[in-house]
Amino acid sequence: MVQFSAVIQQFEQQGEKTGWSYITIPSDIASQLKPGSKKSFRVKGKLDAHLIQQQALLPMGNGDFILPLKASLRKAIHKHKGAMLKCSLAEDIKPLQVSNELVACLQDAPKAEKKFKEMPPSHQMYYSNWIESAKTVHTKAKRIGLTILSMEKNLTFAEMLKLNAQSVNK
Repeated sequence: MVQFSAVIQQFEQQGEKTGWSYITIPSDIASQLKPGSKKSFRVKGKLDAHLIQQQALLPMGNGDFILPLKASLRKAIHKHKGAMLKCSLAEDIKPLQVSNELVACLQDAPKAEKKFKEMPPSHQMYYSNWIESAKTVHTKAKRIGLTILSMEKNLTFAEMLKLNAQSVNK
């Protein structure tokens, strides 16, 4: 476990990352977590007293990485831009777990299953997390159906959400 302190930062104009809150993981600390890595990898540990797992570190191209801090995570740690954060991190080698219901339904749709399996695990998790966050069985089933449809139509996650929003608003 590597321990360090970091200041929560926020991107201003940074393409798709504009507005993201994050902490920087300097190259010397990143190399202690996963020596020689230049690609994204996952970590577990604590941010202050809040336990985290399966959080992606993203490379920034100069050897440094960032740990994006979603709104739900910032709310859990009660901190915002400019705040100091005590970090205790280790590489998380536990495999990502895709929704069991999604996996079962994909088996009945070979084209969608093939497309899904071709995606990087992190992209598969966008769909899985979205499905698992459903509050009702009906919503979960609808999201599984939309995921299968988006795989068959070769849509990205964002394109699928946009298409769904348009159909709901009609």
